[in-house]
Amino acid sequence: MNIFMKAWCRTYQFAFKVLIPFLPYKKHTPTKIQGPGCITQIPSEVKKLGKKSVLVVTDNMLLSLGLLDSLLAEFEAQGIKATVYHDVVPNPTIDNIEAARQLYVDNNCECIVAVGGGSPMDCAKIVGARIARPNKPVAKMKGLLKVRKAIPTLFAVPTTSGTGSETTLAAVVSNPANKEKYPVNDFSLIPSYAVLDPNLTLGLPQKITSTTGMDALTHAVEAYIGNSTTAYTREMAKSATKLIFENLEKAYNNGKDVEARQNMQVASFEAGIAFTISYVGYVHALAHTLGGYYHTPHGLANSIILPYVLEYYGESAYKKLAELADVVGIKGANDEEKAKAFIAEIKAMNKRMNIPEKVADIKKEDIPGMVDKAYAEAIPLYPCPKLMDKDDFKAMFELISE
Repeated sequence: MNIFMKAWCRTYQFAFKVLIPFLPYKKHTPTKIQGPGCITQIPSEVKKLGKKSVLVVTDNMLLSLGLLDSLLAEFEAQGIKATVYHDVVPNPTIDNIEAARQLYVDNNCECIVAVGGGSPMDCAKIVGARIARPNKPVAKMKGLLKVRKAIPTLFAVPTTSGTGSETTLAAVVSNPANKEKYPVNDFSLIPSYAVLDPNLTLGLPQKITSTTGMDALTHAVEAYIGNSTTAYTREMAKSATKLIFENLEKAYNNGKDVEARQNMQVASFEAGIAFTISYVGYVHALAHTLGGYYHTPHGLANSIILPYVLEYYGESAYKKLAELADVVGIKGANDEEKAKAFIAEIKAMNKRMNIPEKVADIKKEDIPGMVDKAYAEAIPLYPCPKLMDKDDFKAMFELISE
């Protein structure tokens, strides 16, 4: 990257860092409801708010597995009308959002409950944004602070432990028409409540457990090593990293381990807080692009890409990666040894959990367009320890290709 572009990026990022203490992050931190079976507490909370009709946003698989049965039964018992939108697809589309929004309007709903992984929560957030701003199309909300109006009360109920969507101001939208996947970021999208019920994750397949867990690790690590951290986000990122190293493989190897599942939900929550304030990095720019082009699951993409990008950062990230290595008990004679051992352990964790080393879907002819998408997302916003230019993005897509 040339010196003038570097200067522009760092100036832009510094301006955001200076603003962090003045932005209302903590004001919007979700109220946390936690513990086995706590999903059934939602209807009583809704009733306390004086609401009589809710939209539940989920996907067909979760509905068919019966994970919402106790919630819907409790809504009925409390005399609250629950309308279910269950057609959310991975990487939710504008069509998903508009269909769910119409159900909300037609049934006079007053708040939203999102149950699922990142996709139902992202869909629910943008439905809320469309309710708040009925005359503003989704495409016009792309980027930073384009909603700027309170959305209906949102309960976020994660059924995976990784996306952090239950804590964040971000929602990601896909537009299959132009192979685009982009974030919408606004304080109003932070859920009012995060409901962490480990019982909902007990039946997760190993593949989902592993990749969503590594997604949470990516959030924690990228937030920690970036240039926009605060004492609070560093604390959250360290805690999340430690919980993931201690619990992810336990949950992977024994899906019924309630304690490990609960700890992974807390890790996802904490990592979500960390990256909401301190931002992510180039792993996400690459992963979002893969999702837009090939519908690559976000957690899988992050899992594969993370160690490659950390190696790219080299000595610019050694000190902070060494600090994370200390947190999880990885030894080394100096910062460089600790950092490299930390990256090596991420690779080893991936291997032990059968996560592939490369992305199978990438087509060589798509790479120039993918580079443009990833670069546009990341530059100048992401405060990474070492800056990438378009040639670096190209090299990274080639490196992670099979």
